Amino acid sequence: MNLEQFHDLKLWHQRHVREQPLEKHVWDMVLTLWLAGWVGEPTAFLVHSGWAAAMCGALLFLPGSYVALRRRLHLTQVLRCDWIGALR
Repeated sequence: MNLEQFHDLKLWHQRHVREQPLEKHVWDMVLTLWLAGWVGEPTAFLVHSGWAAAMCGALLFLPGSYVALRRRLHLTQVLRCDWIGALR
């Protein structure tokens, strides 16, 4: 995901927070874990914790993976995702 897509999702969630509060909370959780990956990676490297570095490294790909999963579920009509249209 690029910065413009992050911004588009933020705007969509701000506009639809009353109709879709769970969507906003899930997206906030994804971004919180992503930020924890960015902060935790250097720390895990400094304390030589391989498992923590691997976990933090995986968290760096969480927003893109989440969007890809939701897009796939939306296209197969397993789960409706209203904010997919907000992404350019």
